[in-house]
Amino acid sequence: MMKFLTGWLRPPKAEAAEPENEQQAEPEALPAPVSPEGVVDSRVCGFIDTVQSGWFQSDSGELLKGFPIAPADVVLDVGCGEGGATLFAARCGAHVIFSDTDADQVARLAANVANSPARGYQALVGDTNPLPLADGSVSRIVAMEMLEHVDDPAQVLAELVRVGQPGALYLLTVPDPVGEGLQKQLAPPSHFQKPNHIHVFERDAFAALVTGAGLEIEQRHASGFFWSIWMCLYWADYWADKSGADSAEGATRDNIKPPHSPLLNEWASTWYQLISLPEGARIKQVLDSVMPKSQAIIARKPHRR
Repeated sequence: MMKFLTGWLRPPKAEAAEPENEQQAEPEALPAPVSPEGVVDSRVCGFIDTVQSGWFQSDSGELLKGFPIAPADVVLDVGCGEGGATLFAARCGAHVIFSDTDADQVARLAANVANSPARGYQALVGDTNPLPLADGSVSRIVAMEMLEHVDDPAQVLAELVRVGQPGALYLLTVPDPVGEGLQKQLAPPSHFQKPNHIHVFERDAFAALVTGAGLEIEQRHASGFFWSIWMCLYWADYWADKSGADSAEGATRDNIKPPHSPLLNEWASTWYQLISLPEGARIKQVLDSVMPKSQAIIARKPHRR
């Protein structure tokens, strides 16, 4: 997904500031999910679904609705992965700091950020405990799908609270327990061992973790029914290919690579047709609430502690 996401988040060239026609004036248009061969790309379909869920709102500068990013912000993205959140913040003109344990991935992301309108950036390689940042130095903190991987989520969250300014906003996401319950019945045991998911957060426990760190919850959000089903189908393919043997090694996300199977492509096609219907958004919202892939919390560090 990062290849097209990087292009979509890349700033328009300076000479395009005065568009010649209406089509050029809409650089935010989402990519087409259908290939010339008529195959719906799961990654693009999933990204369109994500935008419909309130993520990557370029017009308003919100990474998720309720989490605005402005040029004056210093944004920290821990466990940045391929860097979707970092690139969005960079395009908003913020100073971005991003970290991951994968040095090659951090280097690739740094090259992309260097060509963005970010007013500055800092690339860090390593885990989040501790961070080489001063107390109260960051105004926006993003930790997406990383707390489930760390040994001590409470300690990591305490470190994130330390570097946040008074009044800083936090965007924290972890897999939802409903989706994780499905995965435990379908995925190989390695999916719930290091370096994959070693914690499953019940919704109340996740909220308690956040408030226990001293943050005030402002908003909760859940989405990703499309990906919950997609992963179930992915494991069906996995077992068929492996003839029942658990031979998965390393991080699951590193093993999921295109081209995807016809089963996954057909699901992406079905979902894209659904969310394109007039009633699609309402149906998607209901399904997202029943079986989300991820749960998100937007929280704020109090001005006085």
